[in-house]
Amino acid sequence: MRGQPRILINTPDIELWPGGLLHARSNFDARALARARHVLRRKRDGRYLAVDLPEGLLALVPHLRREPGLEAALDAIEAPPSHLRAGIEHVRELPLDRLEERLHALGLDGAYGERTGLELVAEPDWLAFAGFDRYRRPLWLHVDAARAWHHLREAAQRDGVVLEAISGYRSHDYQLGIFDRKLARGLSVDEILTVNAAPGYSEHHSGLALDIGAPDEPPAEESFEKTGAFAWLRDNAQGYGFVMSYPRDNPHGIVYEPWHWYFTG
Repeated sequence: MRGQPRILINTPDIELWPGGLLHARSNFDARALARARHVLRRKRDGRYLAVDLPEGLLALVPHLRREPGLEAALDAIEAPPSHLRAGIEHVRELPLDRLEERLHALGLDGAYGERTGLELVAEPDWLAFAGFDRYRRPLWLHVDAARAWHHLREAAQRDGVVLEAISGYRSHDYQLGIFDRKLARGLSVDEILTVNAAPGYSEHHSGLALDIGAPDEPPAEESFEKTGAFAWLRDNAQGYGFVMSYPRDNPHGIVYEPWHWYFTG
């Protein structure tokens, strides 16, 4: 985490990835991505929309100008992101109004939050690159959580314990995609809610939550609690600002998740 971190600039519909982190999906994409300062990536399905090159914007899809959210994304390229404004690090939250509309389409309203004790979680307008997860995917976290994760992992390593990141930030669109795919398979919203938090109610949306694993241990399984990695986290994580969000018999009705840790600061 030394020096200026690489930044994911976040807008409601489109993410702006720094060059050099996304894999090309065609020879044309490879040539464009190799020179990109930013890659515009649609949040809904991960489609690459355009690359920001030194000589200008290169479209990777037809009818780019009709893409929802494009103007906001282009404005974000032109304006200094909030982490550079006034020379201080600052994170702003994206609006929640569109999310509430989409929740209503699923038949969900404020009663879900009241029943579970969970609150709607806004996405940050930028996230810091925190290395790679177990699957060599870029790991994005709130800048404070990214620093704390770096220190936590290094401390564990000094004690002979290896901690692996399984996942960090997830967008509202990512969670909505889970619901869309399961609904298409014939599941009801109530059935999906038994294993997945409603879109907008996951701590992962904030960039402050991290799923942690250990080598040779399956991800997101209760068996993680029997590992030396979990024992080390139980004894040391709070000193670095991380707490386990969903212990047994938690008041939110969420299954026991010994792998899920939240940065409180």
